[in-house]
Amino acid sequence: MEFAGEAKIFVPVEQAHLVSRYQGLGKARPPLSKLGEARWASAIRSAKRATADYAARLLRLQAVRQSESGQAFPPDGEWQASFEATFPYQETPDQLRGIADAKRDMESKRPMDRLICGDVGFGKTEVAIRAAFKAAAAGRQVAVLAPTTVLAQQHYDNWRARFADYPIRVDSLTRYRSGAEQRATVRDCITGAVDVVIGTHRIISDDVKFKDLGLLIVDEEQRFGVKHKEKMKERYPLVDILTLSATPIPRTLYLALTGARDMSVLDTPPPSRHPVETSVGPYDERVIRDAVEKERARDGQVFILHNRIATIEKTAGRVRELCPGARVAVGHGQMDEDALDQVMREFVAGETDVLVSTTIIESGLDIPNANTIVIDRADRFGLADLYQLRGRVGRGTHQAYAFLMLPRDLMAVGAARKRVEAIRQYTALGAGFQIAMRDLEIRGAGNLLGLSQSGHITAVGFQLYCQLLEQAVAALKGEPPRTRADAPVHLDFLITREGEPLSPNTLPTWLPLDYVSDEVQRIEWFRRLASAGSAADVKKLRTDTRDRFGRLPDAAENLLALQGLRVLAAEKRLDSLAVRGDKLVMERHGEPVQIEDRYPRLQATDAKGKFAEVVAFVRGLGMERPA
Repeated sequence: MEFAGEAKIFVPVEQAHLVSRYQGLGKARPPLSKLGEARWASAIRSAKRATADYAARLLRLQAVRQSESGQAFPPDGEWQASFEATFPYQETPDQLRGIADAKRDMESKRPMDRLICGDVGFGKTEVAIRAAFKAAAAGRQVAVLAPTTVLAQQHYDNWRARFADYPIRVDSLTRYRSGAEQRATVRDCITGAVDVVIGTHRIISDDVKFKDLGLLIVDEEQRFGVKHKEKMKERYPLVDILTLSATPIPRTLYLALTGARDMSVLDTPPPSRHPVETSVGPYDERVIRDAVEKERARDGQVFILHNRIATIEKTAGRVRELCPGARVAVGHGQMDEDALDQVMREFVAGETDVLVSTTIIESGLDIPNANTIVIDRADRFGLADLYQLRGRVGRGTHQAYAFLMLPRDLMAVGAARKRVEAIRQYTALGAGFQIAMRDLEIRGAGNLLGLSQSGHITAVGFQLYCQLLEQAVAALKGEPPRTRADAPVHLDFLITREGEPLSPNTLPTWLPLDYVSDEVQRIEWFRRLASAGSAADVKKLRTDTRDRFGRLPDAAENLLALQGLRVLAAEKRLDSLAVRGDKLVMERHGEPVQIEDRYPRLQATDAKGKFAEVVAFVRGLGMERPA
């Protein structure tokens, strides 16, 4: 590691867990510390205090929602069963599990806060519809928050049709409604005359109040800011909240992964679905022409995404020149509401072949006949955005295609290329969760905690900050600190340097260079090894390594076994463990650990046998303190 003034220190691989990659916020970078100065230690202390404060606030909010009883919904009745029987498709196992999770939460007095993470077209909306029906059938109101007017309108049409046979009134609050219609809907929300209201940000307005709101559903939550969601939580602190997303923002995913909220993952594709075939290349009008003609030949439709309103008409005109027989329409957010509505309805009805549009198509639109999407300047979109856009196609039974186009000078370099390559890499159905995880890795958890925490994240890095936060949460919950397998283990029959001569009395413990040759991968492997704090962690590393690199060499197996011994020693509260000749020397709390008043002696003469004896001795130890 390099410090200020080009000073360097070497870190032993068994202490690799003490080193983490720096990941700040934006372009801010703290200056390097000098060896021996107190500034780094001061930054850590300050960050620890900040994480403790935030963890206390986080747990306090959770405690309010968990300790103050909300209203438990009754178990399913006959209406619920008959309503669910009208679903025209076969539910996937994950979908059934997500529905059961949501219902269980709703029937509990603890307010629900569940994230449904599922790929586009994997059935998240059906989970929400069944939860909404359960709430409305119990006499409570439901608010459904969608990020765009087009998606809100599509939900309104579909949900109203699904609820048509039941005395449940569904209404909408979007800019498609006149001022008088919106005011009437707001009055009906206040009086309780409307059961389910579906809308955009308009639902969050101060004048919109509910007589008895029981369930809030947030669709495509990555499109809403933290303030929007927190505002609804503050206004209705005990309401059940169901959040839907294919690629949750890193903040939401991080909170779910750390247990601050519940999560159900839908990763089983519906029958007859195919992964979208994705290609990355420079901008090429021949690709656009061929894609449109191929789609028209099989009566399909094409999205061409061009996210600059100033030049979108010019782009559409060029598409008309390239494909003279194609019916081409343009859609963007600055169009007159009625004109945009007409364009979208014609495209949904199949009366248009090509829709040249901005990102208004990004969220949730269900057009099964659209099988190809061309994304111009794919470098200008985030990873989750690209995934959402690609999810607009391939929702039917036909093979779908996505063409991601970059300027030629960006084809080989830059973060944009990484994002686009990640999209191409994650082509499997159900990859949305992996995309969100990759986004979390690339971007960090974003504005995880609000502006007040950003200085501390910049000072110590996101990864270390999150470790400190987890420790603070665990301490406030009264959980014991996680055992760290860092007790010194010195076995004189181990060889840890590759290339040294071997004998029956020595055991090789290294990661062979010809097994994992890439330096970055080796460092990451040693980091995972040093961080393994349980037998399950060691087993997981062994499985992952075998899957990635093939059968493990004996030297690597021995290294994993050595870490397993360190874990065992930590569980037995040993401070150190050493073999000197045939004598096993162990210490706990600064005192020797002896068996029958003497150090145990090893009987085996070969290294493998000695190692097995050491493990057996340590495993057989009790947890009592020394006399």
